[in-house]
Amino acid sequence: MGKLFRRLVAIVVTVSAVLQMFYVITIYSMTKPNRAFPIGCPSNYSHRSSSLRPKHTNVAFLKTHKTASSTMQNLLHRFAERNNLTVALPNEACDFYQFCYPRNFSAHFVHEHTLQPNMITSHMRFNLAELRRLMPNNTQYVTILREPGSMFESLFSYYYEICPSFKRVPNGSLEAFLDNPWRYYRPDEDESMYARNTLTFDLGGDKDRLEVDLDEYAQAFVAEIEHVFSLVMITEHFDESLVLFRHLLSWDVEDILYVKLNMRTPSSKRRFSPGIHAKVRAWNALDARLYDHFNASLWRQLAVLGPELVAREVNLLHRAQERLVKDCFGDQLLQLRLVAQIKNNKTRPWVPDNEVGILGYELPTNTSLPHNLCLKLIMPEHQYSDDLLLMASHRKRRSTPSTVTKLQ
Repeated sequence: MGKLFRRLVAIVVTVSAVLQMFYVITIYSMTKPNRAFPIGCPSNYSHRSSSLRPKHTNVAFLKTHKTASSTMQNLLHRFAERNNLTVALPNEACDFYQFCYPRNFSAHFVHEHTLQPNMITSHMRFNLAELRRLMPNNTQYVTILREPGSMFESLFSYYYEICPSFKRVPNGSLEAFLDNPWRYYRPDEDESMYARNTLTFDLGGDKDRLEVDLDEYAQAFVAEIEHVFSLVMITEHFDESLVLFRHLLSWDVEDILYVKLNMRTPSSKRRFSPGIHAKVRAWNALDARLYDHFNASLWRQLAVLGPELVAREVNLLHRAQERLVKDCFGDQLLQLRLVAQIKNNKTRPWVPDNEVGILGYELPTNTSLPHNLCLKLIMPEHQYSDDLLLMASHRKRRSTPSTVTKLQ
């Protein structure tokens, strides 16, 4: 039975790799001019970084909360699978597919079958020393930030049932919480990181820094993040951020195609007044400083590339995505479903509470492209992590015992 299982896993991994390579070739042909599907790549296009240097494959993505980071993670997972790269994954001691979050990250949290990784993408609390111990020396560090107002509203809705600071609020009123946050917030209790300066906490900072030295601390913390991270993406400008990401790593357009994951239903989103928005920023002052700085930084970097180039690449990305979605889903719109309505376990997102209005996808039975390729495009974090661990474990079993790496 053991030999049969290993052979079956080998066949699955091989077929998956072949199918994904087939699709890469297909999409690559789309990005060339004068093809059957011209998607706007002009003949004088001279910014394909991959023609100048090899693709960079060592990436540490600090996955922040409620920032479209699941969409970015899926993109990275598909690239890793296509290129036979190792993605660091949490071991059995860490729950919920996170690196023992909210504890500070340790290299000892990594599953032994995924040591010597090229990428790391799962939720963690940033710890640069431990990541440098784990990752290759030439690793590029990337993260993503979201505007604090919309992000905090999303955090409040998503984690309401599991965060005591939110749960104490009568009638689930975000406005009531913001009127007097210290009435409900307990800095040291479980899940408090979702209730204040969550971005700062994820990045390893002090979410409850005292007002007396807040300005000095914020300035130093921003400088530290800027020094470590090669790119800080912005959720509200996701596609423009991907243009910078592509150039940073010398990737091709087909490497950054995506569909949005972990979206909420429009009816579950609250709208609030400018006054409430100001209260969110005041309560999350460190997150607001981070966002304002790196949003401005993003646009300075885009200006260096040039507005025309950025607009052309965003348009190229959109047209390639439209073709991809059509090939996977047909002429119909993406089949968005509430989590409870999704029948396929492989595409059903995890949610902390069934009342949270999170959407996922159903994949049609007949697709123009290989089924597995389209499936991976919409596969949520937990299921994709399971698949990656299975592949890594298979690779490790094929290696000799002497090659298994142990962290000292």
